[in-house]
Amino acid sequence: MPSMSSHATPAPVQHECVISLGTNIEPEHHFARALEILNSECGLLAKSEAVRTAPVGFQHQPDFLNAALLVRTTLERDAFKAYLKEVEHRLGRVRGPIKSGPRTMDLDIVAWDGEVVDEGYYQHDYVRRPVDEVLAVSGRSLSASTLP
Repeated sequence: MPSMSSHATPAPVQHECVISLGTNIEPEHHFARALEILNSECGLLAKSEAVRTAPVGFQHQPDFLNAALLVRTTLERDAFKAYLKEVEHRLGRVRGPIKSGPRTMDLDIVAWDGEVVDEGYYQHDYVRRPVDEVLAVSGRSLSASTLP
């Protein structure tokens, strides 16, 4: 009887990531496109309801549509962050002189493998509420953060 080779390639590591999503330029269109892209290119596990929120910082712009997504990826965190920036670019994101200005899409990693990695979770209700909702829907929870 032939022996099984022990040289099998290990399965790639699967990471779970909670993404904060925000858009205020054609928000329904860009929200739907972001979901399509992330669902087809990552493993979309859960999403929160989208909520409209007033702008923070620069006030003279339309309200935002905010939500959170739970996805699975084999990319490491820095590579996944770069991927999200590339998705923003594909959706027409232009970084202007006003950091809190209008945008077609803003995708930020809030939690990585169950740990909060973005201070926005603690600072902004429009980030925390959708993240908490997507975690509750998916049966996940967050561990204590190592943020300073």
